[in-house]
Amino acid sequence: MKKLEDLKNVINKNQKSKLIVVAAEEENVLEAVYEAFKDDLIEPILVGNKELIDEYIRKNNFKFEGVDIIPANSFEEAAEISVKMINEGRGDFLIKGLVDTSILLKAVLNKEWGLRTGKQLSHVMLYEIPTYHKLIMLTDGGMVTYPDVDTKIALIKNAYEGAKKLGYKEFKVACLAAKEKLNPKMQATVDGAEIKARQEKGEFESGIIVEGPIALDLAVSKEAAKIKKFNSPVAGDADLLLVHNIEMGNGIGKSITYFGKGIGAGVVMGAKVPIVLVSRSDDFDAKYYSILFGSAIS
Repeated sequence: MKKLEDLKNVINKNQKSKLIVVAAEEENVLEAVYEAFKDDLIEPILVGNKELIDEYIRKNNFKFEGVDIIPANSFEEAAEISVKMINEGRGDFLIKGLVDTSILLKAVLNKEWGLRTGKQLSHVMLYEIPTYHKLIMLTDGGMVTYPDVDTKIALIKNAYEGAKKLGYKEFKVACLAAKEKLNPKMQATVDGAEIKARQEKGEFESGIIVEGPIALDLAVSKEAAKIKKFNSPVAGDADLLLVHNIEMGNGIGKSITYFGKGIGAGVVMGAKVPIVLVSRSDDFDAKYYSILFGSAIS
């Protein structure tokens, strides 16, 4: 896949995913949801402050014909209603509206009626970058702070679950570090080498190819790999950038967006369904394509 628009080719329009909007009284999120609905890519269900939702629909002339609006008196109630609807089979994935992330995740992780699966929750970004030849994923720059090796392996597996639903047969993973040589004083290189060794021992599904440690330039540039005489099927062709910690992931992700003019779509993986967590600072494209990403893998 080369562009985020290609996600539309993965979405089954004959069996559109039902998107539950948690606290839908967020005008910018509602705009992106409406666009995806208008494009016949999702079936939305709006949960939240009905008066405000109706007001925004009228104000923007959104034509949500046949769309259910389920009232909730608080963010906590909206989150609980939405999560329980997923468990009842009435929705296929979630998107955060005006509700705080902490409130939504508290509901998702509720031990009685939440969406736990026993897997690690993780944030996966899917980027379209003008200077790269295909879409590329990044994890985790938004949720998992300082993962150890076992957690990093869980992050790879979460991302691969999404990749398979997008049609990937082969998934090239770059375990990023500042250099590609093992240095016991640099934990990112130690982790990368161990993850690669565990892949070679058969710890991952056969479609996953791991390289690590590997510097960012080698992961995304065949020319850099040629100059440095670094031979690997992942070099210059990475599908996933696995970062060492949240600071590295956050920095690379924002650099892609602000310096590289890339467009990103993000979802949380590891729960029963994908969860789209968008920031208020995200532009329309980020919100719209995050919805498409969630729909394509739900």
